[in-house]
Amino acid sequence: MPIIQSAKKRVRVAKKAAVANAKTKRAVRNAIKNVEVAASNKKDTTKAQAEAYSALDTAVKKNVISKNKAARKKAQINAVTKAAGTTKVGTKKAAAKKPAATKKAPAKKTAAKKAPAKKPAAKKTAAKK
Repeated sequence: MPIIQSAKKRVRVAKKAAVANAKTKRAVRNAIKNVEVAASNKKDTTKAQAEAYSALDTAVKKNVISKNKAARKKAQINAVTKAAGTTKVGTKKAAAKKPAATKKAPAKKTAAKKAPAKKPAAKKTAAKK
């Protein structure tokens, strides 16, 4: 057990971080497993895949796993679902499409009138005495 106060605090902080990191890693593993189970049962994996991607992105954001590992896991998930043929192609969150707003022609800016160029003032010469 550490004796120095700052070392004691580091032990407490590290324990807290380890618990949080374990929770995040568990969420990633469960999400990936759900995708694999759905793919092996030939069920639609679109939702499970989205949840797995979200879990991976969260883990990267929290610095629990590296960005490259998340990218590799996403590629593996995609390969599994593609091989099983259980992902509906082109189905993302159904976003309500708004009609395209008609753009109004921007009002033309009138050129500011330039002030007439000033003539250089005549030099005053001091009269020599």
